[in-house]
Amino acid sequence: MDIRRPTCALAVLLVFCLTELAQCMNAKINFREKEKQILDQILGPGRYDARIRPSGINGTDGPAVVNINLFVRSITTISDIKMEYSVQLTFREQWLDERLKFNNLGGRLKYLTLTEANRVWMPDLFFSNEKEGHFHNIIMPNVYIRIFPNGNVLYSIRISLTLSCPMNLKLYPLDKQTCSLRMASYGWTTDDLVFLWKEGDPVQVVKNLHLPRFTLEKFLTDYCNSKTNTGEYSCLKVDLLFKREFSYYLIQIYIPCCMLVIVSWVSFWLDQGAVPARVSLGVTTLLTMATQSSGINASLPPVSYTKAIDVWTGVCLTFVFGALLEFALVNYASRSDMHRENLKKTRREMEAAASMDAASDLLDTDSNATFAMKPLMRAGDSKMRQCEIHITSKPKNCCRLWMSKFPTRSKRIDVISRITFPLVFALFNLAYWSTYLFRDEDEEK
Repeated sequence: MDIRRPTCALAVLLVFCLTELAQCMNAKINFREKEKQILDQILGPGRYDARIRPSGINGTDGPAVVNINLFVRSITTISDIKMEYSVQLTFREQWLDERLKFNNLGGRLKYLTLTEANRVWMPDLFFSNEKEGHFHNIIMPNVYIRIFPNGNVLYSIRISLTLSCPMNLKLYPLDKQTCSLRMASYGWTTDDLVFLWKEGDPVQVVKNLHLPRFTLEKFLTDYCNSKTNTGEYSCLKVDLLFKREFSYYLIQIYIPCCMLVIVSWVSFWLDQGAVPARVSLGVTTLLTMATQSSGINASLPPVSYTKAIDVWTGVCLTFVFGALLEFALVNYASRSDMHRENLKKTRREMEAAASMDAASDLLDTDSNATFAMKPLMRAGDSKMRQCEIHITSKPKNCCRLWMSKFPTRSKRIDVISRITFPLVFALFNLAYWSTYLFRDEDEEK
């Protein structure tokens, strides 16, 4: 009898039974229950102490290394007067804690998830330039902790912050501002804790980021370790470079100011006798320009230096005020011309009266004497004509010839102002825009 055949059958049956048993066992395993058991095992009393920091790299006694990355969800406001900005971001920290290693059940457990940050050790990071901040708790707290089988810990939280941003407004509104986000350790020195930017892409920004008056040009990551009396502390920073949108200020400030200056020049073309019209036009444009300047400064902090917008509004206000002073000068010159004309008229009347008296005296003299004087008078008249011809033969200056068309001084002042004011304002615009638009990048910094 061959005993090999029953032995093979028995082996096949045994393998089949073991396979079925394994499948039954896998089908009955509750991995959520396994997660609870693993969490109780690694975080149970006496097994893990959240007060003790993790060891260094490769289990050494060096500092714990925490890798950080950010995702900027939105930047809501950038305030010039308060010199601050508000940002909402997803903040992530990742470090290795070998005390949290666990069995992943053959790859079935990728990670464990916690929602209580106080169960494990956490880095004591804080935002050094923060003014206000809050967590998001709708509908549940927007925070989680993932523990991986090799002991890696990932901490992620969504927060909103209001951060200080010291600004240099010398070039306002043609300026660029750099706002920083600084993160540092509060109690652990670099001997115990070191922050590093995550390799690859440490800072991410949402694609459809929209700011009302600024454009985010670029951002830079850097380190900013600080030394104090208590030691050296690890620090990270992100520099956000914002460029101010100029189109808003061009429409709201620059063009209206130009229009007010041009309107003030209308008084140069009005008649000198239209005193109410010219005065009301000058005063109205002056008050409007002053209101415009005060409204601009109300939205800015009271800094001690001169801003680019101050130069513009100050010069525009000067031009409007100069147009009002020009009318005062014209009015004074007009009254002076009238007084001079009255004096000339009186002098002509007196000369006419004197000539009539002389003529009557000549009529009373002898006729022979009169005829004897005529040749002398003719000779004098010929000499006077020669002098007049000699004088008129000299070439006249073009400007004097043109100004001679306007006999009164008041009219000449108006005509000169019509040319001088626009020319000087055009030269100012050329110098202003050349200075602020084509400035050197080093000067901005």
